[in-house]
Amino acid sequence: MHSLGRSFKDAFTGLYYCFSTQRNMGIHAALGGLVMVLAYLLRVTMLELVLLLSVISAVLVAETFNTALEKAVDLATRDQNNLAHIAKDVAAGAVLLTSLLALLVGLIIFGPRLWQLFFQL
Repeated sequence: MHSLGRSFKDAFTGLYYCFSTQRNMGIHAALGGLVMVLAYLLRVTMLELVLLLSVISAVLVAETFNTALEKAVDLATRDQNNLAHIAKDVAAGAVLLTSLLALLVGLIIFGPRLWQLFFQL
C-alpha cells in the first residue's frame, strides 16, 4: 500500500506526463490561461469565475482521462482492433463535448461584454 506522499507523487507524475507528451493538453491549458486573463480584464463576477474555472478544469480532466484510456488500450493490444479504435474515438469525443461546453459557457459569459466593448470602440 502506498503512502499518501507516494500517491501525490504518482498523481503529479501522471499530470507531468500529460502536459509534457500530449499536445492537446498544452493547448487546452494555454486557452484556459487566456480565458482567465480575459476574465480578469473584463471583471467577471465571482459566479462567472467559478463557472469558467469549472469548465476549464473539466476539459483538462477529460483530456487526462482520454490519455489514460489511450495508454490502457495500447497496453491491451498492439494489433489493429476495431473495438480499441472505437474506445479511443469515444474518449476523444468526450473531450470534444467537454470543450464545446466550455466554449458555450465562454460565449455566454464573454459574448455580451465583448460585443459591448466592440461597439464602444
